[in-house]
Amino acid sequence: MKARRDLLAAVAGVAAPLALMAILVPFRASFPNTDAALALMLVVVAVAATGYRLAGILAAVSAAAWFDFFLTRPYERFTITRTTDLETTVLILVIGVAVTELAVWGRRQHLAATRRAGYLEGINAAAEAVAAGGSPVTLVDQVAGQLTRLLALRSCRFEYGVAGLGQPARLQHDGRLLAGGKIWDGDGWPGDTELLVENSGLLQGRYLMVPEPGSRPTLEQRLVAAAFADQVGAALAASRPVTQ
Repeated sequence: MKARRDLLAAVAGVAAPLALMAILVPFRASFPNTDAALALMLVVVAVAATGYRLAGILAAVSAAAWFDFFLTRPYERFTITRTTDLETTVLILVIGVAVTELAVWGRRQHLAATRRAGYLEGINAAAEAVAAGGSPVTLVDQVAGQLTRLLALRSCRFEYGVAGLGQPARLQHDGRLLAGGKIWDGDGWPGDTELLVENSGLLQGRYLMVPEPGSRPTLEQRLVAAAFADQVGAALAASRPVTQ
């Protein structure tokens, strides 16, 4: 779906400025070039608003090219004889690219905010389940599914009351990864990884996570995973207190 949307945006980026020129050409003798340039910029902004960088850049290049071809003398030639027309053409291109970059940045920020809202919703749902005294087993399974989606895992299972079995890597609650007792500074996961589930310093169990190849969770995602583990720890401690 996204690929189709991006393709349509790219096609619009090329075709929309040309379509506008077809409308304006009959009036070019009486229609100021500056007004035409503003109309073209509106088209570029509309295409750039999709957040697809290539489409916005294509729209900027297409707008500048067709402005030169149809609205600057000599007409129907990629030649510019007046300095003001050259400046206008360059401005269309430069501003179009700048608007595209702003649109891409804005869309990226919007998607990041949407993801954060989803993370908070998941954490709040887990906290509400703990507060309502729901089945901790159900919560354990729900969080396993959330961790799988959040961290792009191949599998995720919960083990009660064990830690360090086989000495896998460990996702700490500050979001850092430990491998071989040292902070992992490589790209992606160091391999199979455990996430300890604790409450008030008492071990309740762990999630054993097997990542998908190429999975690269961000620090933010790892911190959210740790928050999920905290909620599970609270639920297990409330239902089955650990004795010393």
